[in-house]
Amino acid sequence: MPSVDIDPLLRGVSKPARYIGGEWNVIEHNWSERSVRWALIYPDLYDIGQSNGGLAILYDILNHTADTLAERCYTPWPDMADSLRAHGQPLFSLENRRSLRDFDALGFSLSYELTYTNILEMLDLSGIPIRSLDRAEDDPIILAGGSGALVPEPLAPFIDAFVLGEAEDVILEINQLLHEAKSQGASRLDLLRALARTPGVYVPRFYEWRYESDGTPAEVFATDDAASVPVVKRFLQGLPPILTKPIVPYLQTVHDRAGIEIQRGCTQGCRFCQAGMIYRPLRERTPEEVVAGARELFRNTGFDDLSLVSLSSTDHSQIKAIVRALRAEFGDEIGVSLPSTRVDSFSVDVALLCSPRKKHSMTFAPEAGSQRLRNAVSKVVDEQDLLDAARNAFEQGWTSIKLYFMVGLPTETMADVEGIVDWAAQVKQIGRQIVGNRARVRVSTSNHVPKAHAPFQWARQETPAELEPKHQLLKQMTRKARLDLSWNDPQESILEGVLSRGDRRLAPVIETAWRNGARFDAWSEHFREDLWWNAMSEHGLDPAFYCHRERDLWERFPWMHIASGVSEAFLRKEWQRTWNELTTADCRDGCNVCGMEHAAQLCELKLGDLIARRRASSEELISVL
Repeated sequence: MPSVDIDPLLRGVSKPARYIGGEWNVIEHNWSERSVRWALIYPDLYDIGQSNGGLAILYDILNHTADTLAERCYTPWPDMADSLRAHGQPLFSLENRRSLRDFDALGFSLSYELTYTNILEMLDLSGIPIRSLDRAEDDPIILAGGSGALVPEPLAPFIDAFVLGEAEDVILEINQLLHEAKSQGASRLDLLRALARTPGVYVPRFYEWRYESDGTPAEVFATDDAASVPVVKRFLQGLPPILTKPIVPYLQTVHDRAGIEIQRGCTQGCRFCQAGMIYRPLRERTPEEVVAGARELFRNTGFDDLSLVSLSSTDHSQIKAIVRALRAEFGDEIGVSLPSTRVDSFSVDVALLCSPRKKHSMTFAPEAGSQRLRNAVSKVVDEQDLLDAARNAFEQGWTSIKLYFMVGLPTETMADVEGIVDWAAQVKQIGRQIVGNRARVRVSTSNHVPKAHAPFQWARQETPAELEPKHQLLKQMTRKARLDLSWNDPQESILEGVLSRGDRRLAPVIETAWRNGARFDAWSEHFREDLWWNAMSEHGLDPAFYCHRERDLWERFPWMHIASGVSEAFLRKEWQRTWNELTTADCRDGCNVCGMEHAAQLCELKLGDLIARRRASSEELISVL
């Protein structure tokens, strides 16, 4: 099939640059000279997906693999989707502008549950049957990875194979299987069996479920010799090489700067945090690696801002050494930012090193409004930490502080909610003492959504009726204290909660909601709760079953066949410690025996002699610079 002629499609479409490709550092191979062809897909707008670091790494890996090409595609905005359908044209890749149906494999990134209807929309726009069992021999293999792949069942009928965990290695194993299948003329079923035998790959058609009379999962079992239970997540022993030649977009994206992943994993162990559990164990880069990577990044992109990316950047054991080394190398010619920081004065000191002149808003995430509740969620920070950090920030020249909290955490009371504003008001008072009326404090809240593979997977999610009085109290109190406030729609949070801990019975609900018009559910202007609740009712399901009940401690979960590396026993213990308001120490202070395979060995190495050696080498580097 020829490439898609995009000129007629773009007339009257907003932001055509989302669809034309040809950006700086894009990799374009001759279609006919590569035998295995991938389309890597982020199921949201280009503006968001182009900033996804995981897909960018896989794009680079595959395009530097012999006889392989990888191209990109993002969900078209409704005006472009309408244009495609009106012109009878399929959804296409950005590089060669080929229909997605022409590729051998499509790889979707699952980072947010409210993008799931976009996956069906993209398959339909491409002329690919949305259900795996309906696909023909010449249809692409549909894969999905990312954090959402660890709770695969709501999408199981639509995805041929899920890649669990970190994909930098396994993507090459899958690519080799695609080469072999094409060269040997293997059937689609044979390829799926080969994928199922690959560690870290889950092929849902080879598994069946049995449910208890109360609707909870009873058993999952393999129906093919190629499949096994459990399917174990993949992870790398170290970090992949820094991507130093990323694509530079023509339009502004959500992260319009260079970025280096300085650390993967987190040692804090907050009980609400799925990412902190599933991305274990901790792995760090040295200052030397970061400086060398930054040097190439700036040369290849023209960016002059660098983001030091991790789940908690100021937890890196050598974060000050990294920033000082960057300043020694580049001076004040670049900006350095930290997307995530601890709630303490140390983070302010690091931020000052990052931006000695430009001081934008400083963000802290206390998460809860009282010490009691912070203990319950194992957020190891106290009130004095925040007040000292705020004072330090205002004294160093910041005038705006954003405080991030969750509402609806397990054991939360109205007194805890009042504590959010009390705490924020104290921060503002400190600011007014130091910078006067320029002091601004913004309170940002989100509704807690319990996630799988984390200690709060047993928790009930609060209903909109329970959240409403808390939001009203926050509005009244912040108005009186002259604080800015933002909050999330509880209905969107309920849908996220349903999909976050859902089972395979939700697949028809997703399909029905999509067929009735649901798409871009993460965008408030497109989210229609009625489509979802009607679809659930049509299929005899109740959101409360998935969200608003506390799980029995020994209930089986729809993800019980997926091994994230952290043991169920560890998560269960952490859930029980919640009710006793007992914190768990940071992993840096000693192994908590979470069950992560090789984690103790890796963490001991990382946090012992290796860190000492790296610290010594970084200090030597700084003295030389």
